[in-house]
Amino acid sequence: MTRATPPGGPLLLGVRHHGPGSARAVRAALDAARPRAVLIEGPPEGDALLPLAADEQMRPPVALLAHAVDDPGQVAFWPLAAFSPEWVAIRWALAHDVPVRFIDLPAANSLAMTREAERQDDPDGNGNGEGEERGDGEGAGEAGSGTLAGGSPARAPIDPIGVLAETAGYDDPEAWWEDVVEHRTQDGEAADPRAPFAALAEAMTALREVYGDGGHPRDTAREAYMRIQLRKAAKEFGEDIAVVCGAWHVPALGTRTTLAADRALLKGLPKVKTELTWVPWSHRRLARHSGYGAGIDSPGWYGHLFDAADRPIERWMTKVAGLLRDEDRFVSSAHVIEAVRLAETLAALRGRPLAGLSETTDAIRAVMGEGSDVPLALVRDRLIVGETLGEVPDTAPAVPLQRDLTRQQRTLRLKPEALERELELDLRKDTDAARSRLLHRLRILAVGWGESATGRASTGTFRESWRLRWEPELYVQVAEAGTWGTTVLSAATAKAEFQATSATGLAEVTALAEQCLLAELPDALPVVMTALADRAALDADVGHLADALPALARTLRYGDVRSTDTAALGGVAAGLAERICVGLPPACTGLDADGAAELRRRVEGVHTAIGLLGEAVRTDTDGDGLRERWTAVLHKLAARDTVAGVIRGRAARLLLDEGRLAEDEAARLMGLALSPGTPPPDAAAWIEGFVGGTAGGGMLLVHDERLLGLVDAWLTGVPADTFADVLPLLRRTFSVYEAGVRRTLGELVRRGPAAGGPAAGADGTTAAVPGFGPGLDGARADAVVPVLRLLLGLDTGTGTGTGTGTGTGTGTGTDAHMHTVIGTGTGTGTGTGTGTGTGVGVGVGTDTNPVPGGVHPGERAENVKEPEPLGATG
Repeated sequence: MTRATPPGGPLLLGVRHHGPGSARAVRAALDAARPRAVLIEGPPEGDALLPLAADEQMRPPVALLAHAVDDPGQVAFWPLAAFSPEWVAIRWALAHDVPVRFIDLPAANSLAMTREAERQDDPDGNGNGEGEERGDGEGAGEAGSGTLAGGSPARAPIDPIGVLAETAGYDDPEAWWEDVVEHRTQDGEAADPRAPFAALAEAMTALREVYGDGGHPRDTAREAYMRIQLRKAAKEFGEDIAVVCGAWHVPALGTRTTLAADRALLKGLPKVKTELTWVPWSHRRLARHSGYGAGIDSPGWYGHLFDAADRPIERWMTKVAGLLRDEDRFVSSAHVIEAVRLAETLAALRGRPLAGLSETTDAIRAVMGEGSDVPLALVRDRLIVGETLGEVPDTAPAVPLQRDLTRQQRTLRLKPEALERELELDLRKDTDAARSRLLHRLRILAVGWGESATGRASTGTFRESWRLRWEPELYVQVAEAGTWGTTVLSAATAKAEFQATSATGLAEVTALAEQCLLAELPDALPVVMTALADRAALDADVGHLADALPALARTLRYGDVRSTDTAALGGVAAGLAERICVGLPPACTGLDADGAAELRRRVEGVHTAIGLLGEAVRTDTDGDGLRERWTAVLHKLAARDTVAGVIRGRAARLLLDEGRLAEDEAARLMGLALSPGTPPPDAAAWIEGFVGGTAGGGMLLVHDERLLGLVDAWLTGVPADTFADVLPLLRRTFSVYEAGVRRTLGELVRRGPAAGGPAAGADGTTAAVPGFGPGLDGARADAVVPVLRLLLGLDTGTGTGTGTGTGTGTGTGTDAHMHTVIGTGTGTGTGTGTGTGTGVGVGVGTDTNPVPGGVHPGERAENVKEPEPLGATG
């Protein structure tokens, strides 16, 4: 490779994509050079979109999205963050009225090359080949990115930064880049803004001389096209131009070649018609672990380094402290000070010019996290990576479906956010009902913005819970869904009709009918119902019918909530239920373990579905309701020895929970299933069906000790040579119980059978099973009676009380002349009282001021003083 960049030629600014140090250096170099034009690595079809970068509504991170017109799923992205050198160059050019252009290979060529490469790798068309990873390479691949122009590597590429870091004695390429570039100008800008670019270009030239294209064969065509664009710009603006590109390409752009040779490299490249637009991006999608080939590990940290005018470590620790305080963790100013000191000390010990991400992370763990990685995981997710989601202006090109979706998002106040959030909807409210319809329609269109979640407990069907999270790739899904229609309603209707006519399974159509009702697609529902009736009439597989009935039951129930006419579904549901009741018992025989487990799941689904249907649908054969018909089927399954044990056990349990099976009968069935004549694997399968799962099986054993005794007696009697065979089934059965349930069962079993036979209770009753739950202990039961009476307010205990009282009294009598004498008086008294409950003290008072009641002098009347209650309480 020949060096050819003459003095005074184009200013080649080799950068690392998404590098804040490179971005600062690019801005300083442009301010110093003041070029007449700026050329940037990127698809030239995006030139018309560059002025939008100056719009006030444009907020990075954003990305250029290119997709094939005939296949919206064939896409490529060119992400740009606020700290990306290309974004800084674009904004600088627009702010200074300097022409700015993209000079990389057109997206029309790169997408077509990707398509051809995928066809060669998968000639039968069986590969998925979908999604963003197909084209996230051009212009976005950093120095050392292993992603080729179309997104698929031809051979193992090298990592130039990794090679340079290893040469410098670093085992971490990120640490080397931070020390050499990111932390280079913390004490002031370099004297010559072009010096770092010259040094990096020299290093890359040495690497290209050794490694050639470095495993990037498509770079030959890309660099040829960029050289052609350089020549055109030089003719138009002269040599006073600046080029911002990946540092890996700088040696190739400085090579002296002929125009004919470069055109020869581009001859015969495939093309495809493409469209480009701006779409919001997120910091999370900039991270490598999210699948973007030219990403960075810590976009949030790099954004902080770019935005911090000074004291970046102090400002970073302050951010971390604020985050942890918001999560109710105690972090003081002293923690921040000590964390900064520790980070700087670690940097000095490690010989680094400034504390980097590793030093700050170690300091946060030691000081603010007290050695725990739990708060550190929160810092990594919220700050180091970050949840920032960009915005694009309304004037940016978009498919009609995207515009309709954006309008509905604003109308319903559903703002797309990168951070996952819970959304509770009350379908009785118009706004929430409209939100539900939108989310369900998007699910039909395979736009995964919202995911149904389990919300707060509610006995009604008017509530829905969703988890919302907007990812940049959803714009691609919206573009793909745009082939079905220009609005969300029309597109969802068209796709639902297509799926109904092309579905091959009954369960698919029933699920689609449920989705159409939830999404309120009245135009698509007749087509779906016709397809449902046809499939139901032709499908004779009981398993398929059992899979279809739950969706129909939910549909009938939701129809009442959403005011949708679901009368047509009633007949279909009745027919399915009748055929299931007839065909299920024979289908449950002769099954292996996997088949029995699958059919058990279907039995549970049908049971739940019939519970939802209730008496709304009745059969026409004998007039009995669906519940009675299904109860009879469960009794048959529970009693037949030819039915798989797990299904027999589950049928018995469902009957017991519904109150359709007496406890004595359940104990009898368990005794039969666990009898010595039953093979241990079959008995273990019955136990798994009866008490397995999370539906309260453990609590059943805790409260019904007869069943626990049967299980314990059977388990202790399993022969040693077969115990290992039943152990996996038992472990699977009991492992799903909550820890408290397992502990209680263990305590009951540890007690063991009582010696001497059944334990007698105080009232003469005996325990049902020796050793498990002794009979009633009367003395212990009586001990709690006073407390219960106190809690219930029946009495207040025992006590003593004293009191005083005053009162008035009247008396009558006769004198010696047999005249009636009346006297009045007042008195005081004292008394004491005892009693259970409320004690009352009674005192008798003596008049201290007797008033004569006679009419004759010298005559004295008796004064009778009534007892006064003193109100003393115990």
